[in-house]
Amino acid sequence: MDVEPRAAGAARPGGRTARTRAAVLAAAQEELEAAGYAGLTMEKVAERSGVHLATLYRRWRTVEGLVVDLLGELGRSEIPIPDTGSFKGDLRALALEIAALYRQPRARALVEGVVAAAVRSPEASTAWATVIAERNRLASRIVERAIGRGELPPGTDGIAVISAVGAPIYYRLLVARGPVDDEVAEIAAAAAHAAALSGAFTPGDSPGPS
Repeated sequence: MDVEPRAAGAARPGGRTARTRAAVLAAAQEELEAAGYAGLTMEKVAERSGVHLATLYRRWRTVEGLVVDLLGELGRSEIPIPDTGSFKGDLRALALEIAALYRQPRARALVEGVVAAAVRSPEASTAWATVIAERNRLASRIVERAIGRGELPPGTDGIAVISAVGAPIYYRLLVARGPVDDEVAEIAAAAAHAAALSGAFTPGDSPGPS
């Protein structure tokens, strides 16, 4: 996935600059995992990375800029789109993949950090929305295939279906602050599956699949 939301001034570098960027982003990720977004500071990242503080301020400007650049890396780690041969199986596999991703401390810390950053930074908010929108668009292939097989009514909104799969997982992760386990993924997939079959994501009065 080619989604690269980055802070202004953080152009795609090469050579020594690339090594500097890699060291800074690795340090920022480690700080997020160790202390969370509230404990992330430019000073701590500079100390951990060995990069001069002035360089951090010149290239990323703020903590939010660092988090946005990190999010670009997460955006490029695409979740595989399952193809099990059935709509129900695809939704279940997708939900389990999403849950598995956010059980990883690195991914969870980053998502929590970017959501917190989005409160203060329109750039962070836009970056997060862009990553989610692109992932939902790609995963909506599941719905397109299901329509083609006659499992869903024509006109079913694929983005809405995929959003319904992810929503309970993100609620558990970011609001309820509970474990992102397979149970919540299974329930999310089953609920989205039932709603889609009922026509809940189909505008108008389109008939269900024969």
